[in-house]
Amino acid sequence: MESNRLFNITLASILFITFATAGTPGKSHGISYPKGWQNWSTIAVSHRTDNNTMRVILGNDIAIKAARSGKTNPWPDGTILAKVVWKETELENWPTAISPGDFVHAEFMFKDSKKYAKTYGWGWARWVGLEQKPFNKGTQVCTSCHIPVKNRDWVFTDPAKFPVLK
Repeated sequence: MESNRLFNITLASILFITFATAGTPGKSHGISYPKGWQNWSTIAVSHRTDNNTMRVILGNDIAIKAARSGKTNPWPDGTILAKVVWKETELENWPTAISPGDFVHAEFMFKDSKKYAKTYGWGWARWVGLEQKPFNKGTQVCTSCHIPVKNRDWVFTDPAKFPVLK
């Protein structure tokens, strides 16, 4: 009886651990998937005409505070920026509007000037598709694209201006 109880507890524990971690994507460039990013606040929106994509740039609390106060060059350590990318599409009922279509990927920049000193103070990560498959083709893919903005702490985005009511 006791051995059955112990077996059931062990089995339940294994199943819990298996299913609790099954939904978390693997690491990208050694960085764990940032849980809860879908609930972060918006820093800006951008549209790339070269590849017909729309992007929403989100930030964790540290990033939002820096963006709203204009303290983004450099961004403070602890900042996490998320760039969420969709292919653009037209809406059938609103043909003059561009709207998000197929989801492409979510990219992240993690600011830690000591930990990521070799990659310009940022950890670079990407998860691809709705399945959020880890992208692990090397951080040079990210950093080489960001060279034009190295004097802006490697960040393309200008935070959008939001109304401040007093």
